[in-house]
Amino acid sequence: MNSALIPWLKKIFNSRFWALVQKEVNQILRNKQLIILLIFPPTIQLLIYGYALNPDVHNIKLGIIDYAHTKVSRELIAALTENRIFSDQKYFLREANLAAEVETGGVTVGLIIPPNLSRNMAQDKPTEIQVFIDGVDANQAGIASGYMNQIFSQFNLQLTGNLTPPLINPQAIFLYNPGLRSSWFFVPGVLGIVLTLISSLTSSVTVVKEKDLGTLEQLLMTPAIAWEILLAKITPLFVLLLGDVVLALSIGKIVFQVPFQGNLFLFFLLSGIYLFVGISIGIMLATLCRTQQQVVLTSFFINLPMIQLSGAIAPIESMPDFFQFISLFDPLRHYVAITRGILLKGVGLEVLFPHAIALILFATVLMSVSVYRFRSQLS
Repeated sequence: MNSALIPWLKKIFNSRFWALVQKEVNQILRNKQLIILLIFPPTIQLLIYGYALNPDVHNIKLGIIDYAHTKVSRELIAALTENRIFSDQKYFLREANLAAEVETGGVTVGLIIPPNLSRNMAQDKPTEIQVFIDGVDANQAGIASGYMNQIFSQFNLQLTGNLTPPLINPQAIFLYNPGLRSSWFFVPGVLGIVLTLISSLTSSVTVVKEKDLGTLEQLLMTPAIAWEILLAKITPLFVLLLGDVVLALSIGKIVFQVPFQGNLFLFFLLSGIYLFVGISIGIMLATLCRTQQQVVLTSFFINLPMIQLSGAIAPIESMPDFFQFISLFDPLRHYVAITRGILLKGVGLEVLFPHAIALILFATVLMSVSVYRFRSQLS
């Protein structure tokens, strides 16, 4: 096998493509501003956002298993869903289905009402009601837990006329984030934000700088093909940006103790696909702008809406329905769901498959458009 690889490696190392890659690497190493941009902003942003962000949430998705099917159980459900804190209640017949829905993010809070509710109430016996809360978003989980405790207290007051003894005792279990640490929610989201900003800015600035220095015109005089020139630019940036992924994961683990429950290879594979999305956006910006200043200013019109609609800072459920629909066309939303799913929940491709397909589609379309525009400019 090694003997079969040697001719291929020699062919690559003696090719025009490898010469272009060496030129790009040397250019990047001489650009101290680019190296600083790759290291310091991700570190500072992760530290600041991880400690500082604290959004409000609404429209928590509620999953229900009602084994009792009595007037009291229906009144309890109505008390939980009468305002905008809990919404989109879904009913399940089996606990396994409810647990699967919590795992995939379709339900944030699961409520299981036991069949002996009415019988215990008739005998003035307390009844324990199981509550499962997705703790990935600690702020949302805390609000859900606090609100449910208030509702159960008011409901007990209506049933007994006093606060003691309570006839209904909620037993809450926080999944995926038992300590309700807000940083566990924010750090995976900020990782996506950092990769978006860094990948789009570095790739766009690199290409625009070639225009400013006039070296892009010099490349036209070489025998290299357009795709070789572009691939030579993308390859070193891609490797450096993978280093940013490792840096962000290290900061999240060491500083914020964010767990890593899932598959490491799957995480880096999907992160690599998302890096191509960011690089494609950057190359497209470079083909639209003439100077580095224009690139930076134009990127704000693209990156900021992507960040706001991604769910990295505030839950998507808190947004109006229109913006929730628009967010489906935001690649960062899908990557944030992937990072939280792998890091905190430990889910695999069977759960993340829709998000992975979305990233592949975004990367394919955006890279195709950016390559087409880059080739048209070279011609």
